[in-house]
Amino acid sequence: VMKALPLAYNKDMQEDKEPVFDAVDTVKACLDIFAPMVKTMNVLTVNMQKAAQKGFINATDLADYMVKKGMAFRTAYKIVGQIVAKCIKENKVLETLSIQEYKQFDQIFEEDLYEEIALETCVSKRISKGGTSVPSVEAQIAYVRKELTV
Repeated sequence: VMKALPLAYNKDMQEDKEPVFDAVDTVKACLDIFAPMVKTMNVLTVNMQKAAQKGFINATDLADYMVKKGMAFRTAYKIVGQIVAKCIKENKVLETLSIQEYKQFDQIFEEDLYEEIALETCVSKRISKGGTSVPSVEAQIAYVRKELTV
């Protein structure tokens, strides 16, 4: 990119560095604050669980459940959208709907769906690099520790 630039364009290239240096300074300042905050914080797991449920992060897992039962994903996606809309309207979450309520949308649903949409199950199924499963997170922590000690 730098090769064969017209005369004086190199002065323009100085302007791209300032935002990078500003970003580095900001990250350093945040880390100075963040580390002591994490050491002293109290984790309210019940509150975190409730907040995670309200985000419907397990809606895709519900659609995947339906696909495993033989339904086309496009159909499952549409039904899950209707179920989420019902939950929002009635101030519920996917885990609190009864099996009868699920069956109003389709007869494919059985009691095993609750295990599939449990947040713990959803988190543990994300095993790809950078995923949320315990082994994935442990691998990420090990990588960062290794990089910090180099």
